[in-house]
Amino acid sequence: MDILIKVVQLLASLSILVLIHEMGHFLAAKLFKVRVEKFYLFFNPWFTPIKFKPKNSETEYGIGWLPLGGYVKLAGMVDESMDTNQLKQPVQDWEFRSKPAWQRLIIMAAGVIMNFVLAIAIYAATLFYYGEEYVPLHKVSLGMSFSEVAKKQGFQDGDILIAADGKTLKRLDEDNFRKILNAKQVLVNRAGDLTMVQLTEDFPQQLIASNEGFTSYRIPFVVREVMPETPAFGAGLQKGDSVVSVNDDVLCTQDEFSNVFLANKNTQIMIGFYRQGDFLSTYITPDSAGMIGVYLTPFYEVYPTTKVTYGVLKSIPAGIKKGVKKFTGYASDMKHLMSKQGAESIGGFGSITQLFPPFFSFEIFLEITAYLSVILAFMNILPIPALDGGHIAFLTYEVITRRKVSQEVMMTAQKIGLLLLLFLLFYANGMDVVRAFFR
Repeated sequence: MDILIKVVQLLASLSILVLIHEMGHFLAAKLFKVRVEKFYLFFNPWFTPIKFKPKNSETEYGIGWLPLGGYVKLAGMVDESMDTNQLKQPVQDWEFRSKPAWQRLIIMAAGVIMNFVLAIAIYAATLFYYGEEYVPLHKVSLGMSFSEVAKKQGFQDGDILIAADGKTLKRLDEDNFRKILNAKQVLVNRAGDLTMVQLTEDFPQQLIASNEGFTSYRIPFVVREVMPETPAFGAGLQKGDSVVSVNDDVLCTQDEFSNVFLANKNTQIMIGFYRQGDFLSTYITPDSAGMIGVYLTPFYEVYPTTKVTYGVLKSIPAGIKKGVKKFTGYASDMKHLMSKQGAESIGGFGSITQLFPPFFSFEIFLEITAYLSVILAFMNILPIPALDGGHIAFLTYEVITRRKVSQEVMMTAQKIGLLLLLFLLFYANGMDVVRAFFR
């Protein structure tokens, strides 16, 4: 059921992104009076499940069965359809090829522009409606837990992140993580003392190869809810109890307690906890699965949060700033893919699906959709034939040199580009399969 919820969210998000992208091409083509022969959501090789053509319309609309993108077919354009019949006919005023290079350039760039504008619009809207709420790193009293790769660099569990190469780390998010990846040294608060952790140049590659992540919050074991007829219920635990020890051994985090409970399943143990400032203790026997039957308080309810609100006038520039940061940040991350570890980390639709939670949250859905829109904009602007970026590169050349690229060169480039895209598609999704079944 969880995977179904994720897949539905993925398909919904892709549908929005593809429609907006192709709508950009469609509207720009209409602006310059280029005939749009087809407008399709998803691809339709061999057969088309849904298609229709409104009366007196020159455009056929449809929904394909292969959710790998979509397309707008413009009259008189060399595209992935490889349809050359029309190109052999005399040039018509309503054809793509008859328009000036600068108009064709705008038409091809419109999809990328619309995806970027969509991301900005979503970011601005969510900032206005939801604001931003986060846990400041300096407020995380228990510090962070670090992966084994991070520990080899010198980080220790309990460290509180302060700064990376002198840049303050305010919260645990994508931007601050990127600051750490690109840093030579990270300042941490270690048990009250400021300590500098020196990072090696291959630290990003080590993280990618390990697939363990970098760090996470150390969250205390605070009871949010006790389930009836469970060991916790029988032991008398209540909402708000903060468990701090097992058999007089002091523990700090939810993970530590979970490991101890699992190691002592079906075994009576003594736990110590605080209730409204008073220290108490009781005996409890974890069940056969090492569970005691409680819901735990999440980190954002344990630690104090900071919330930033945005009015209409502030949300728009904030949305633009966030969109630009996401775009430039993603572009910067591409350098990590040039290594062997980076290439092995590439994922396909399986990896994208895992971005979505196993439940529906409109805020989270919008945030992920905006980020995917940024990625789509970036990938489509790459100068690869068969992508918008390939057409943009050829048209930019034509605008600068005033020399049109021949139809033969365009067709050859399209074939090479399609082969490259197919290879990347199979490789990325193949890596998902390898990680799922062989690692």
